Amino acid sequence: MRHRDPRYYVIAGEASGDLHGGNLVAALKQEQPGAQIRGWGGDKMQAAGMELVKHYRDLAFMGFAEVVMNLKTILNNLRSCKEDILAFKPDVLILVDYPGFNLRIAKWAREQGIKVVYYISPQVWAWKEGRVKMMKRCIDKMLVILPFEQAYYRDRWNWTVDYVGHPLIEEIDRKKKAGSDLVIRDAAGQPVEKPVIALLPGSRKQEIEKKLPVMLAVSREFPGFQFVVAQAPAVDSSFYLQFTRQYPNVSIVNNRTYDVLLQATAALVTSGTATLETALFGIPEVVCYKGSEVSYQIAKRVISIKYISLVNLIMDKPVVKELIQGAMTAANIITELKSLLFDDQRKAVLKKDYDVLHRILAAEGDASRKAAAIITEFSASVAG
Repeated sequence: MRHRDPRYYVIAGEASGDLHGGNLVAALKQEQPGAQIRGWGGDKMQAAGMELVKHYRDLAFMGFAEVVMNLKTILNNLRSCKEDILAFKPDVLILVDYPGFNLRIAKWAREQGIKVVYYISPQVWAWKEGRVKMMKRCIDKMLVILPFEQAYYRDRWNWTVDYVGHPLIEEIDRKKKAGSDLVIRDAAGQPVEKPVIALLPGSRKQEIEKKLPVMLAVSREFPGFQFVVAQAPAVDSSFYLQFTRQYPNVSIVNNRTYDVLLQATAALVTSGTATLETALFGIPEVVCYKGSEVSYQIAKRVISIKYISLVNLIMDKPVVKELIQGAMTAANIITELKSLLFDDQRKAVLKKDYDVLHRILAAEGDASRKAAAIITEFSASVAG
């Protein structure tokens, strides 16, 4: 029998990890109200009841070249994280996505005898598949959120993992029911009645400065629409304004991406979780990816998947258009956006595909609660 409340140390390193980590922390608190939870993450995890040690905005480096340039900071972060984990003495270490950092922590934790749960699998089916051997050795419990991942680990690696469903389902369904009180305003602060095109250029400065200028150029061809940039919570407004101030039908909304999507007619979205979020809101989208040339050339040689958007990967077909690197031009985006806005047949096909996508991901029920229940049971088994 446990003689004290469980102690969990949770690590998430970006906005999507904070979202899912926050829901997981809340679900753990429901399962075990006395649980002590400490870790790295963001505002949502803190609001759910986690003692926040370091915010993800201090961890946001992406791409091969960018990581090398910031290697000293990353190594310092790893060292301070390890020291804090040892001082806290968790029963279970919960790692949420963020594989570049978290897999190093997992390997170290195994050496320390700390039990590890990994929530939201690294995308090893896309690249660096060789990491699976180390992961299988160092991770005690893997919780996956994409339907094809369970079979991938079982059939290819003889590793039994738990599929919990996708946590975005309950988050987005909750938001749809709640609705939005956001008033979209133009650059002068006046309410606008034009239909909205959402721009989601990413959550890190490196990717925003690559993608946003191209997205903004598209706005000149659609004067009857209001283009709204969804500002990432960890990036200041001034950073966006240097790009947006020359465009009359563009405005910025801070940290309310879901409210923007609720009101959007279409969206231009960078790759990653945002492509799936946009689809689950039912918004026609163009997937836009452009990285540094060095990072892109390296990635092209090591990534072995057919698609870069989660929508297309899950559906295993090109549901949404992907414009990657050299193909991400204003002209190409304009062509695709016109099709999404004005081609009724295209919109009807897309809606059917989006409905199928939702059914696939919702099949397991509430992912956060299922994950919390598995972790609670695992924690009890660790305690003996």
